[in-house]
Amino acid sequence: MDIRTRVNELQQYIRDGRILDAMKEFYAENTVMQENVNPPTLGLANNIERENQFLSNVKEWKGFAVKAVAVEGDTSFVEAAFDFVTRDGKAVHLEQVAVARWKNGKIVHERFYYEPKN
Repeated sequence: MDIRTRVNELQQYIRDGRILDAMKEFYAENTVMQENVNPPTLGLANNIERENQFLSNVKEWKGFAVKAVAVEGDTSFVEAAFDFVTRDGKAVHLEQVAVARWKNGKIVHERFYYEPKN
């Protein structure tokens, strides 16, 4: 599978607000995901639960923009910006880089790099 095509499809799912659908479509059952230097979350089911916890705190999505995409071998790099409002009314702007390793059209490892908010 062409990784660049899969990356672009994944970004469209996110733009459309289909984040949980994207996880089921683009992530391997044994995927490992990690936020900055936090311990990794192992397995698709655990990562879906982690994402559900995050999404439960989002009241409204304001925007998602991809700033840059690169693919080298089985690894993709995506720089993106998110804007959303939390359940308690706080506006959040987050810029991150996601580095993903792919196998057979699915992400087997992904790490997110961003400036943590205090």
